[in-house]
Amino acid sequence: MNKLLEFGRKAMFYVRVLSGYEERRIRSYRLQLQKRLQQAEERKAAIKRIPEQIILSEVRRMVEEMQALNRKLEETEVAIEEYFKPIDKEAEIIMKTQLEGEEKTVREMMKAMQTQALLEQAEAERLANVKKTEANQQEKASASTTQAEVR
Repeated sequence: MNKLLEFGRKAMFYVRVLSGYEERRIRSYRLQLQKRLQQAEERKAAIKRIPEQIILSEVRRMVEEMQALNRKLEETEVAIEEYFKPIDKEAEIIMKTQLEGEEKTVREMMKAMQTQALLEQAEAERLANVKKTEANQQEKASASTTQAEVR
């Protein structure tokens, strides 16, 4: 009986092969396998892209945070500048008054030095005149003594 069943199975197989049924079944099975393989490859590629996407999203997030921080820093700088503007103006006014005071002091010192120089020059001229007159008097005295000796 087993032989008969085995013979029947083989006969059915030959009939299916000859009719093309088995070939179509094999093709459809192969196509199914191919589709499964393609879907698996797509899933694999998607899984590979996930870490890249995660990294890119992290990088984007970090860039956005850095831009926000830069904006905040700029706002803080502007706020600090605004806060110190009155102090800067006061410091500028103080510096101007100090510079004006120093310039005034320098001018006064220059005038004092000029008057001192003029006084010293006048004193030097007076001393030179005194020496000249003394020298003239000594010459006259020596000339009169030489004339007296000559007589």
